[in-house]
Amino acid sequence: MQIVRTMIIECRGIARLVMRAAFVGGCAVLVCACNTDQQVAAGPDVPSDYRLRHPITLSEADRTLEIFIGSDRGALNATQRAQVQAFAHTWRHEATGGVVVDLPVGSSNARAAASAMHTIGSILVANGVPPRGVFVRRYHPPAFNLATIRISYPRIAAQVGPCGMWPQDIGASANRGFFENEPYWNFGCATQRNLAAMVDNPADLVQPRAETPAYEMRRTTVMGHYTKGEDTTTQYPNPNAGAISTVGQGQ
Repeated sequence: MQIVRTMIIECRGIARLVMRAAFVGGCAVLVCACNTDQQVAAGPDVPSDYRLRHPITLSEADRTLEIFIGSDRGALNATQRAQVQAFAHTWRHEATGGVVVDLPVGSSNARAAASAMHTIGSILVANGVPPRGVFVRRYHPPAFNLATIRISYPRIAAQVGPCGMWPQDIGASANRGFFENEPYWNFGCATQRNLAAMVDNPADLVQPRAETPAYEMRRTTVMGHYTKGEDTTTQYPNPNAGAISTVGQGQ
């Protein structure tokens, strides 16, 4: 009986060792599985920040003005003169090169366009464009198309896009982005594109502008009143003018 009892105890000890080994092995498998999941899910394929996904880039692009010239009119009208003048004004502030004028030849309005070119050149030079900065090149327009005089100059422009790209379905799918609640690809592209289109100086997106000199005349006047102990507020000749409406008082 003693021998049988001893054998039973030894079998129970071996069973406990086997169970412990199996438990340790199962924990090791779970740890390895967790480590494998972390390696697979290591970061998204695209940046989550829309400013990194759709960055605003600065590049050199052309600003173009098209002048429509009829075959029987060789002069610019008042609206076209104002357009050319405004074009020359913006050239002085943002251009990185000279003005290029594409003049049509071989079209029905070629003679009228050549006559209008003299006026365009005069307006450009009168508004600050140097004569050597205007380059005229001729082109042959397609048949049956209204040939225009195209005026252009290079400038620094902010650009984003193209927008409207949908590489993945934003609906329910088996893609990892759907389960991780990541923003879709096109998110924020329109906002970035509108910001790039509205900015006055694209360089402001990269670095701040330098400070301009202060208005010394007004500062000197205010500091003079302050030194004398006088009132520094602006004194108007008639401060009550316009405070009360006079509509209906003459009736």
